[in-house]
Amino acid sequence: MLESINVTKKFLNKTAVEDVTMTLEKGHIYAILGPNGSGKTTWMKMVAGLIKPTSGTIRLDGKEIDIQSRKEIAYMSTEPYFYDWMTIKDVGKYYNDFFEDFSMERFAYLVNEMSLEMNLKLKTLSSGMMAKLKIAATMARDAKIYMLDEPLNGIDLIARDEVMKTIITYANEDKMLIVSSHLVEELEMIVDTAIFIKNARLQGIYGLESLRINEGISIADKYREVYGKC
Repeated sequence: MLESINVTKKFLNKTAVEDVTMTLEKGHIYAILGPNGSGKTTWMKMVAGLIKPTSGTIRLDGKEIDIQSRKEIAYMSTEPYFYDWMTIKDVGKYYNDFFEDFSMERFAYLVNEMSLEMNLKLKTLSSGMMAKLKIAATMARDAKIYMLDEPLNGIDLIARDEVMKTIITYANEDKMLIVSSHLVEELEMIVDTAIFIKNARLQGIYGLESLRINEGISIADKYREVYGKC
């Protein structure tokens, strides 16, 4: 269980996340949605333990998030965090040194599934290839929570299918996946719950099945309803 309790994050005069309270549970794939600047990435970085809340608390299984929590949370940021001189194989070794739950065998499998090759140098990769590499490295961990921030950025339509397949493959009742993206229709194929954040505040959490049955709308329709005037 992941708990966000009255979480606020301020940067000087800007409030990036304001009083966000919600409880997320394992066995689900969550979409966290909102326009640029809404607070999605800031909230995910706080869960990952990369930045601290100004106020409020984030807990994993009842324990407040700290540096030790990184052993149980696999976070893929939007920013590049590898060196150009590396090969894809070097990235695997790099992760293997840092994370006890990292599997080189799974990484090699995912690299192949993503149509990449171990000997490719990072400086030669396109933005789409780099995005697939980041996903492979993140999903090669055996974490409790996987958070993918804009994993579909720069990836063409065919490659998105490979990414979606990877996400679904490693989703099970013991894991929690949280995915942010502007490609709402794409996420609708894999997520079961949508979290809407607007102007730093939580607007609501909706089960996709509930939206379809009770309101007769899709996640994309709900997105338009919440953000149509943004």
